[in-house]
Amino acid sequence: MEPVLTVSAPAIVWFREDLRLADNPALAAAVSTGRPLVLLYIHDEVSSGFRPRGGASKWWLGKSLAAHIHQIEAAGGCLTIRSGETAKVISDVIAETGGVSVFWNRRYGGPERAMDTELKTNLKRGSIEVSTFNGRLLTEPWEITTGSGTPYKVFTPYWKAMRSTYQAPSLLPMPKSFTGPEVASESLESLGLQPVAPDWSGGLDSEWSPGESGATERLWNFLEGPINTYSDDRNRPDKEAGTSRLSPHLHFGEISPVQIWRAVQTGISAGKFDESNAMTYLSEVVWREFSYVQLYYNPDLATENYNSDFDLMPWRSDSDALQAWKEGRTGYPIVDAGMRQLWHTGYMHNRVRMIVASFLTKHLLLPWQVGEDWFWDTLVDADPAANAASWQWTAGSGADAAPYFRVFNPITQGQKFDPNGIYVRRWCPELCGLPDKILHTPWEADSATLKKAEITLGTTYPKPIVDHPTARQRALDAYDRLKEKRNAA
Repeated sequence: MEPVLTVSAPAIVWFREDLRLADNPALAAAVSTGRPLVLLYIHDEVSSGFRPRGGASKWWLGKSLAAHIHQIEAAGGCLTIRSGETAKVISDVIAETGGVSVFWNRRYGGPERAMDTELKTNLKRGSIEVSTFNGRLLTEPWEITTGSGTPYKVFTPYWKAMRSTYQAPSLLPMPKSFTGPEVASESLESLGLQPVAPDWSGGLDSEWSPGESGATERLWNFLEGPINTYSDDRNRPDKEAGTSRLSPHLHFGEISPVQIWRAVQTGISAGKFDESNAMTYLSEVVWREFSYVQLYYNPDLATENYNSDFDLMPWRSDSDALQAWKEGRTGYPIVDAGMRQLWHTGYMHNRVRMIVASFLTKHLLLPWQVGEDWFWDTLVDADPAANAASWQWTAGSGADAAPYFRVFNPITQGQKFDPNGIYVRRWCPELCGLPDKILHTPWEADSATLKKAEITLGTTYPKPIVDHPTARQRALDAYDRLKEKRNAA
């Protein structure tokens, strides 16, 4: 294809994990050049070293791109979609448009950084200007360090350092209009991101509104009230509005942590928000940052133990138990409710994520990697940093991790955080007829109670696949063997 001649050679804005127009550093910088813009998205499933997206993540990406296209077209522009090897696609687009510069926001996974570094070097050799920005995090992973200049390995001092030093940059406005050359584009539908035969996404469609406007609406709904009770309500899966549920929007860059920080701090300064609750919320945003620090310095975070001592952990292999966990039929209601919520909506409440992760790694003594992999496939917010770091935290192998001997009791966790059984009854409706006092321990119900509730244990609802005290002791024994192996090494 012959290059398109324009009065001014265009700049290429390469969208990746930043599917928004407002507060987008790469986009704003490109707009400031005054050049016509080529807005580009590359769907690369052929370059080596990249982890394929899970099904739920693909669903969200398709919906998010559709929303992004709509916003760009409303401003008079168009999003060019290409699939294939990234380096070739960019080379082709430069040749077709006469582009002289490329703008993008940085990525932090190992393969992504390697690709971007090589691409930047090769483009500059070809006299193409490359400008890169932080559009994904509050600070770069290398910017906040300990007094000795090393990355933090404990969250609390990292959070304190962030809280005391970080100042959000000024708001970057959304471009009002776009001009640029016409460029051949593939259709969004050709990427095959939406599930077919069967289409299992009905629950996701009813739960989520992917896209920048959906992210903004969700943030403002949270700031209108729920933020002021966040410290307590964030642990209550029975209170759907207790958390912001912005994680998938953050993952796809439909909103940035800078936008969230700025909005929350503005509300604190105006006296609109309870400061303690608001800062607890921001600490969770910074936990995501801490996860990216871990990923940056440990590119294999999703597969390798952060703490290498856990390489000696005597994990079990039990395909039947793993499948029961995935399908939400462990016999422990809070665990089963969480796993069913995940399958139906692509999401799970954070407190329940910890419970089900502890159950897998400690009650079932299965390696955390198989749980991380399942979450990767089924979560709409599957994130290479937060998913892996959180699994390692629960398993005991991660940075500043929960001690391995801390075994979440799924019974008392359910009773404490879902005291009226609202969450369990929603996702395990076969248990609806049980009274609250026995809801989290249906195996303790007498025959009359079970009959009245129309429950037959082992048929309409499973019996527990492990006994809690026995499984807890097995986990502690395994940890003792790990310590013995470590000391003998």
